[in-house]
Amino acid sequence: MKYRIGVDVGGTFTDFLVSGEGKAARVYKSSTTPENPAIGFFAGLEQAARDEQLSLQALLDRVATVVHGTTITTNAVLTSTGAKTGFITTKGFRDVLNMRRGLKEGQFKRYAPPPPLVPRHLICVVEERVTVTGAIERPLVEEDVRAAARHFRQEKVEAVAVSYLWSFLNPKHELRTREILEEELPGVYVSLSVEILPQIRVYERHSTTALNAYCGPILTRYLSRLEEELKRRGYAGQLLIMQSNGGVMSPQVAQRFASNTLLSGPAGASGAGVFYGATHGLRNVITIDMGGTSFDVALVKDGRPTVTTDGSIGGHRIASPILDIHTIGAGGGSIARVETGELLAVGPASAGAQPGPVCYGRGGTLPTVTDADFVLGYLDGDAFHGGQLKLDLAGAKRSIEEHVAKPLGLGVTEAADGVYQVINANMAAALNVVSVQRGYDPREFVLIVAGGAGPIHAAPIARDLEIPLVLIPRESSVFCAAGMLISDLQHDYVRTYARDLDKADIGQITRLLKEMAASARKTLVEEDVAKNRISIGYSADLRYIGQFNEVEVPIEFDGNLKREELNRLADRFHARHDALYGYAMKGAPAELINLRVTARGPTPKPKFPRSARAKMPASKALIGRREAYFGGKWIKTPVYDGLKLANGHRLAGPAIVQQPTTTIIVPPDFDLRCDEFNNYLMYAKGANVSALIQQLRRGT
Repeated sequence: MKYRIGVDVGGTFTDFLVSGEGKAARVYKSSTTPENPAIGFFAGLEQAARDEQLSLQALLDRVATVVHGTTITTNAVLTSTGAKTGFITTKGFRDVLNMRRGLKEGQFKRYAPPPPLVPRHLICVVEERVTVTGAIERPLVEEDVRAAARHFRQEKVEAVAVSYLWSFLNPKHELRTREILEEELPGVYVSLSVEILPQIRVYERHSTTALNAYCGPILTRYLSRLEEELKRRGYAGQLLIMQSNGGVMSPQVAQRFASNTLLSGPAGASGAGVFYGATHGLRNVITIDMGGTSFDVALVKDGRPTVTTDGSIGGHRIASPILDIHTIGAGGGSIARVETGELLAVGPASAGAQPGPVCYGRGGTLPTVTDADFVLGYLDGDAFHGGQLKLDLAGAKRSIEEHVAKPLGLGVTEAADGVYQVINANMAAALNVVSVQRGYDPREFVLIVAGGAGPIHAAPIARDLEIPLVLIPRESSVFCAAGMLISDLQHDYVRTYARDLDKADIGQITRLLKEMAASARKTLVEEDVAKNRISIGYSADLRYIGQFNEVEVPIEFDGNLKREELNRLADRFHARHDALYGYAMKGAPAELINLRVTARGPTPKPKFPRSARAKMPASKALIGRREAYFGGKWIKTPVYDGLKLANGHRLAGPAIVQQPTTTIIVPPDFDLRCDEFNNYLMYAKGANVSALIQQLRRGT
């Protein structure tokens, strides 16, 4: 038997999904070890090996693929612990990187800029100039590069980023700079903007290239050690690394393009959403993932996750394509407090893993969402996390009473319910950001729920936004790890070609698209993808003349571009602009800015076998009843063992479904059904599920 394993290293837990041929996928969790994530990585594999009654080496002998998502680069940026980095740019433009854009994310807030990735004394300038046409106006002064290298050597930098003013139109100077740096600074990581992001907008290009250099040595060391340790333990299968664009890549490509792993932690969710939605023929999905600290939301339209090139991390811009995932500080550890004016607020501050919620008994004193959930009867204090952690109910009540109930003049139950409602409202607002604000109606989507805490809060969110159907995967608590196993190899390429669309040169566009496609095919072939299995997608960034932001629209390109396709491209642009912003100016000329290529190489997918219809009634999964708070009153609520529920079982709310790593709350106005994959469908009481699914399919 050959296994495929998805590994998602999070801030608190490292999640594993182990998929074997003909067997149901299995879920594991180990504690994340920030000082060396490989320790938690192998601890989880040891758990899986013990379950199979194998040694770790014997298990690894039977593993075909490990897909690994990591927060190493993200954490390095957020904690300012990346590599000591030097930066080389064109003379006269030394401060562009640290001046950033003149736009504030919070227009009415006062806050300091982020710590610079590269301090000013490590930014060097060289004499060179490429013009806006790509012509060389001033040749590269090589002695300037060598002087910068000597300075970097003295400062003991680990990485160097190179980004010249118009290099994306002519890469000659940057390529020569790398040759000199490799001579002068052997072993130092070098990142070129013409490779990382060859497109217009100098700050975004500078920032993305600097981020790549800042993270590159750290990721390279980690992946090198991990590969060596896997090899030492006898692993001869494939190791793939999760990207922030929703695809995967080989470790070798990851080491060159380290910035592609930034914000990749939740990226597996979109791929998982596509997969689980497809089990019911649904192509429009919204995924939510509620963990201990954060709440991540992503939207998939027509089977394609939404992508943005306007991301940021730690206040630094990253302009390479990343999944459009909206994150807020809302998780099980989010702290509740009463602010001035007797207003109840929840998050974004979090108790984290240490000390964690008060009910964990690890020294926490401030009330959290998990404490409120426990007080409301939604959690089993003896079965939490598979019984590995006994919860302290008295401590949770005491904390809520002191910090929430007394200041508001409420009872403990009403205060806990207030915490529950506020966090649900915060999360519903986050869904609006990726749906309504992007021109989509959430009522036309299925809500796919993930995270250990997500299924506790899913129903109120769906109710608030009138989302008709909620799908909770059996593997909900390791959703991103599941998505990683489903993701294909994927690489994105971009080239700037700024022209009025009606004056664009068909031959030049064709040449650029073919060049990017050839590079994409070469990379995928190096990753062992057969040429006939590679798929290429083409698109362009357009805007109305005078606008600042672009809209990406697809290009139909078979190697022979025709003028008629550019006319159709303009029509698609007007339609997409109208959907996004509520208006279109069809008579106004459009401007072409960037050309893009996305290349995919398929990977083997895990099989989630269909289950036979359950022969035993759902009542056989009943494990007891407990008081839970719904709609302002306590209700004695049936509690079911989720692992005993199967295809065809139906539960009428109120009900509680418990699994070792998650709990599903079914309010009185909802019902629950197990589908043929043993996943859960939740919907308004009395609704016709088949009709709902058909309605949502038509919406696609």
